[in-house]
Amino acid sequence: MQEKQAQTQCNDPRCPVHGQLKTRGTRLSGLVVSSKAKKTAIVEVDYTIYLYKYERYLRKHSRIAAHNPECINAKIGDTVSIAESRRLSKTKSFAITGIVKPKAA
Repeated sequence: MQEKQAQTQCNDPRCPVHGQLKTRGTRLSGLVVSSKAKKTAIVEVDYTIYLYKYERYLRKHSRIAAHNPECINAKIGDTVSIAESRRLSKTKSFAITGIVKPKAA
């Protein structure tokens, strides 16, 4: 899928596109379920695990707090890509790098 890059310039030093924040390690994509906190979005990532005992797959999800720069400004319902970075706060170790699919209107 084509990722939408940030259009506006921002002065956020923690922005992975315009700032000094380097990303490394895990890259995931998920759905934004909350963007109430300032410069933070909660991204829900779905995954499956295989249970050998029952020979079935189990669907699970993980809610990850990610830095949401002003230039990207992801909203609830957007599908975004996130990348691991250095620790930004007690709960944030990921940053949103772009919007994969905006919310359908």
